[in-house]
Amino acid sequence: MEERCVPVHDRTLWSAAYGEDKAGTVLLIAGANASGYMWPDAFVDGLVERGLRVIRYDHRDTGRSTCQAFEASPYTLEDLASDAIGILDAWAVERAHVVGLSVGATLGQVMALDHPDRLHSLVLMCGAALDVDFVGNIVRALSGEQAQDGLPLPDKAVLEALADRATPSASLEEELDRRVKEWRLLAGEGGAFDAADFRSREARCIAHAGTWVQPGNHAMATPVPLARGEALRLTRVPTLVIQGMLDPLNPPPHGRHLAERMGNARLLEVAEMGHCLPAVLLPRLVEEVAAHVARSQDQDGGA
Repeated sequence: MEERCVPVHDRTLWSAAYGEDKAGTVLLIAGANASGYMWPDAFVDGLVERGLRVIRYDHRDTGRSTCQAFEASPYTLEDLASDAIGILDAWAVERAHVVGLSVGATLGQVMALDHPDRLHSLVLMCGAALDVDFVGNIVRALSGEQAQDGLPLPDKAVLEALADRATPSASLEEELDRRVKEWRLLAGEGGAFDAADFRSREARCIAHAGTWVQPGNHAMATPVPLARGEALRLTRVPTLVIQGMLDPLNPPPHGRHLAERMGNARLLEVAEMGHCLPAVLLPRLVEEVAAHVARSQDQDGGA
C-alpha cells in the first residue's frame, strides 16, 4: 500500500493505492459521510489479486482528509465528484474504472456526464438515478407522504436510525454498538449480515479517523439538479448497476430505473444484499466487478 495526502481544490484528501496496474486502475468512491475504509479490505484485496490497481480515498470532511465547518466552506455533490477527478489527477491516472456505492454511485453518474474521457467503466451500487429526488423522498418518507415518481421511498425506520448520528455517543463501545445497529438495518430484513465483521470494520474506520464522532456535512451538500438525469441516456461509459434486492434506502426497482436511464448499462440484482457490503457476498461482488472491468477493457481495446 502507498498512502498520499494530496491537495485537491482547497482541501487535502487522504488516499491509498494497492497493487500494480496490470489490468487497469479501480477508483473506489464511498458513500455519504464515509471514509475510504468503508470498503472492506477483502473487497480491495480481491480486486488486487485479479491484477487491478485499487485506489480508495477519504471524501472531504471524513477520515484523514481536511474537515471544515460546512457553513464556512459549503459545497455541492458535484464538488464531491470533482474531488474524485482530483484524486485521479494526483495519482496520474488518465482513465479509471470507478466503483461507487450509495452517494458514491451519484458521484459516478456526475463523472460520466462531466468527465466521460476519464472513465473506462462504472459500477454503481445501491444508488438512485440523478432524476430521483432522494432528498425530497427522505422528507416524504419521514412525514408519511406518498412517492411522487412511482418509485419506492426509503424505509422510515432506517432513516430514523441514521438520524441518531446527531446524538454523540458517550464511549467508543456505545458508538460501535450504534454503528452495528445501523448497518444491521441497512442490510435489510433477512439480509446477509455479520455483526462481528461490521464491528471490526467500524473500529478500523474510527482508528483511521482518530475520532468516533461521525461526520455529517455531506447531508448539507447541495444535491445534483434533477434535470441532469435526462442527460444520462447520452452516456456511453460501460456501466454495471448493482441492486441490492433488500436495500431499504433505494429499494427495487431503483436499480432497474437507473440502468434504464444510463446509455450503456446492464443490471445485476443480488437477492441477499441490502445497502451494504456483507462479507459473505464479497467474493461474488469481486468477481462481478472484475468481469465488468475486463469486458469494458475489451470493448475499447484495453486503451
